[in-house]
Amino acid sequence: MRTYKIVVFVPEADGERLRAAMGEAGAGRIGNYAHCSFTVRGIGRFQPLAGANPSIGQIGRPEEVVEERIEMLCAGDRLRDVVAAIRRAHPYEEPAIDVYPLAEIE
Repeated sequence: MRTYKIVVFVPEADGERLRAAMGEAGAGRIGNYAHCSFTVRGIGRFQPLAGANPSIGQIGRPEEVVEERIEMLCAGDRLRDVVAAIRRAHPYEEPAIDVYPLAEIE
């Protein structure tokens, strides 16, 4: 079965809750381990445009937020569930979610 790496950016204060939601949906399983993840902190930048409903910041004003980049592996049969869990648990109305297929090496 194909394995994917899911990468998502979230405000630091919401990182633990998002990691838990992803793990409960099936991401982060490596062998006999569950909820495996890697996290790096950085600065996310954005500017909400007209029509946006930002959870942080104001329309038309540039914003900077301390965020975590969360990476977790995910089996292909769990991918839709994990992405759905991210969208439910994430505070942003438009979370940045990257999904990378991993090479299958024997």
